[in-house]
Amino acid sequence: MDWLSDPCFWLMATFVAMLALRVPIAVSLGLAAMIVGWKWDLGITMFSYNFFAGIAKVPLLAIPFFILAGYIMEKAGIAARIVNFVEACVGNMTGGLAIATVAVATFWGAVSGSGPATVAALGLILIPAMVKNGYDKPFAAATVSVTSGLAIVIPPSIAFIVYGGIADVSVSALFAAGIIPGLIVAGFLMITVYIISRRRGWRGKPRTVSLWRAFKEAFWGLMTPVVILGGIYGGVFTPTEAAAVAIFYGLFVGIFIYRTMRSPMAIFEVLGESMKATAVIMFVVTCAGLFAWVASTIGLVEKGAQVLLSISDNPWVLLFLINLLLLAAGMLLDAISIYYVLLPFLLPLVRHFGWDPVWFGVMMTVNLAVGQVTPPVAVNLYVGAKISDLTMEDITPPVLPLLAACVLALAVIVAFPGITTYLPRLFGL
Repeated sequence: MDWLSDPCFWLMATFVAMLALRVPIAVSLGLAAMIVGWKWDLGITMFSYNFFAGIAKVPLLAIPFFILAGYIMEKAGIAARIVNFVEACVGNMTGGLAIATVAVATFWGAVSGSGPATVAALGLILIPAMVKNGYDKPFAAATVSVTSGLAIVIPPSIAFIVYGGIADVSVSALFAAGIIPGLIVAGFLMITVYIISRRRGWRGKPRTVSLWRAFKEAFWGLMTPVVILGGIYGGVFTPTEAAAVAIFYGLFVGIFIYRTMRSPMAIFEVLGESMKATAVIMFVVTCAGLFAWVASTIGLVEKGAQVLLSISDNPWVLLFLINLLLLAAGMLLDAISIYYVLLPFLLPLVRHFGWDPVWFGVMMTVNLAVGQVTPPVAVNLYVGAKISDLTMEDITPPVLPLLAACVLALAVIVAFPGITTYLPRLFGL
């Protein structure tokens, strides 16, 4: 049989087999690529070069910087003050704390850029607060976990940085494009949690401090996205430079304003956590990049694109199938791996149909944000379950209506591309 001698078959078969054996995703990608590359003599010396080239890109420098900035701002107490401010805004209205949770998690996405990190930073504050005020604990954990997925859509976003590097698209344009779609998803989630809270009689808590005082305490935290995004769109610095600015801004606030990071040990702890998180992401990037190179070299990318085009030449039919594929992939793989594995197949279709690559990147990223909270491989849910001392079985039922809200928001983003491209056009990006 011809397919038994086809390197494309063995690349995918080896990758899927290792995933089925629960081998870590990064190792599965890298090992499958190395086995096929060695067997079909693609040049063993090219492996080390591609391994290095996968991370030797200037835009990717922003990843460790934004991770470090997120940890610094969490340690500085910015998250807690923002939570207090938003809780003061909603007061004891129906579903107030649930709506506040969506608002804070959306805002924090502009600080951390990482879904699991947002769950960890906010869940320890918001979940106990919601439970104390009568909310169901699984619902509280589900609300934090699902909304934290927005962290990869609301700029600055690590996912957009990776997409921009692979698709050769302006990261600044992607950042601008992600703002309105991120707010649309947040709006659908707010409506959903309000309806659920109204049916069950859940309310916020009475305001304990004045709104003005809560605003003053949270002011420096609220200025974070203004400094980062304002500098980027004002042409003061690039996204990579903005990440470095965010670090120094967070240190300034933590050391001199809130005085919560005056101990050298606090800074060392932050550096240690950031190094571990960065190492994991960069290892995935290098292994996924090697897999993408081998797939391109043996012709898997062209075959995959041809298969998709053979299904239908109707752009709406293919868009529907692509979204189903991305949602399914998001249930099994992390976002970075999906970009490297699937984007080479999808970019020819983007060019074939003349789709805007910025819009396509945002659509794809919203898909992957949904995937982060869709079992079986739901990173955000695992973090949310762990910090709330629940099981995945406990947290999954209240997640389902929130996922439905995200999918409806995704349908709006797919149907009306102008929503996504409005701000990049406005800023001339």
